[in-house]
Amino acid sequence: MCGIIGVLGNHEAAPILVEALKRLEYRGYDSAGIATVNNQQLDRRRAVGKLVNLSDVLVHTPLAGKAGIGHTRWATHGAPNVGNAHPHRAGGVAVVHNGIIENFRELRDFLGAEGIGFETDTDTETVALLAQYYRDQGLSPADAAAQTIARLEGAYALCFLFDGEEDLLIAARKGSPLAVGYGVGEMFVGSDAIALAPMTDRISYLEEGDWAVITRDTVEIRDHAGNLAQREIRTVQLDTATVDKSGYKHFMAKEIAEQPTVLQGALAHYINGDASAVTLPAPGLDFTKVERMTMVACGTAFYACLVAKYWFEQIAGIPVEVDVASEFRYREPPVTPGTVALFVSQSGETADTLAALRYMEGKAAKIVSVVNVPESSIARESDLPLPILAGTEIGVASTKAFTCQLTTLAILALNAAHARERIGDASLATHLTQLRALPGIMNTALAIEDKCASVAAKLAETRDILFLGRGAMYPLALEGALKLKEISYIHAEAYASGELKHGPIALVDQHVPVIVMAPRDALFDKTISNMQEVMARGGKVLLITDQKGAAEAGDGVWDTIIMPEIDPFLAPILYAVPAQLLAYHTAVAKGTDVDQPRNLAKSVTVE
Repeated sequence: MCGIIGVLGNHEAAPILVEALKRLEYRGYDSAGIATVNNQQLDRRRAVGKLVNLSDVLVHTPLAGKAGIGHTRWATHGAPNVGNAHPHRAGGVAVVHNGIIENFRELRDFLGAEGIGFETDTDTETVALLAQYYRDQGLSPADAAAQTIARLEGAYALCFLFDGEEDLLIAARKGSPLAVGYGVGEMFVGSDAIALAPMTDRISYLEEGDWAVITRDTVEIRDHAGNLAQREIRTVQLDTATVDKSGYKHFMAKEIAEQPTVLQGALAHYINGDASAVTLPAPGLDFTKVERMTMVACGTAFYACLVAKYWFEQIAGIPVEVDVASEFRYREPPVTPGTVALFVSQSGETADTLAALRYMEGKAAKIVSVVNVPESSIARESDLPLPILAGTEIGVASTKAFTCQLTTLAILALNAAHARERIGDASLATHLTQLRALPGIMNTALAIEDKCASVAAKLAETRDILFLGRGAMYPLALEGALKLKEISYIHAEAYASGELKHGPIALVDQHVPVIVMAPRDALFDKTISNMQEVMARGGKVLLITDQKGAAEAGDGVWDTIIMPEIDPFLAPILYAVPAQLLAYHTAVAKGTDVDQPRNLAKSVTVE
């Protein structure tokens, strides 16, 4: 969620810090700040709102110094105001923090008993105060940080800066990701590789419980037990253009348009040259021994799992349970032998999903992850990590990551069905050939954008919207409602079409548009019957279907969006496009912040 950057450089740190924070804006934030050490003196600047506000502050009261830390804050403890913004400072210690310190009240009580007062409502201030308390006891900066870190409970990524120390950063990680970047006579710390990309491509990731003492020439990492540790330095290829809008008005628009290209890359990664077989990375997975699957995720990734449940059960014959990650481990589900646990996360750092994965360690026969960041915690802790290859996704509302998740899961389901002899070689080849055609069909589907924009202008005037779908299109209806809520702030709900008459139909009137996602498939006639129930009560139906579906549906709909025809197996992937475009253009019509909607963060690294 929050973004962290640390610099021990050869040039003025302030502009470098601000530029790096811009690259972390996609994570979501409501305030920002930086601190530097210059001529042995620690100082900081902070502002509420967008980074341009911090830039304005720095114009009037600049910060000098070649060592510094920066932060974009997504509020957890304490309102988003200047006083609660990071970096937090106590005497000669400044700290930036991503996560939640769960025992901060206990630590406050301890500090209060020592006569130390508080200026903010945040848990992070406790970290700075505790470190300064140990400094006042005569401890060195590194020892003071070590003592502080040892007393913290919860999830955190931390970076400390000290008065009088122009060649020192202390970084620590537990539950929230943190990377160290290696330059030439320079060192960097960042929440992810994106922040560090312009400065270095040589990165090591701190592991759970690690803390590091960093100078311009050295990095000393200790593990959770205090032992010296070596972490692999990797060369990360990250095109800086991936965080540029490339002429689009918003990152979300760019990422919607990129879907045919990234899907093509994902398909090439998992399907062999003649589309006759699926190629999974070693060690692979023996689906003949799989008795059931448990899928766990949050948000949009959870809806990808719901679609995959239809695929694995119908095609591969594997029973599947799908759980929301934030609830999964608290119900302490029993795990039977032969259970494969599958976790889906764009960032690979989603706190609830990672905690659920760790609950399944030692219980599940195999742990599989579907992630967009191969170096992420979830990927590293899985037996079989499957990259979705969506590329960097900046917009908070997931688009290309969702369709790449679906594509990867579809390929995995086909692999399972073939291994279990539910489909033969010819059927597998047919499915894989159809998948290979998907990017071209999706490119054609993007031509509906003008139509979606026209309809969205009317949707933007409403307060409530319903989405309906049947079968695997029901999760797509859920995703469509989520997208609309996320970026337009219009209340939207989704229901399985057959459930309409069991309560939700009471909401239907001429003021509530009902968006029906209905490709011409085996359940089409039933969906149209449900749609007729809506129209009979004066409801305004927006039908999303193909040409044959539109012809069979008849008259009476408020409007129709015509999609290309596609095999029903792949329809959930293709129909993500109108869900995304309707949400995007509705938000544009309303004038909301499309890429960084209020109260939301891209990478949710706190529970």
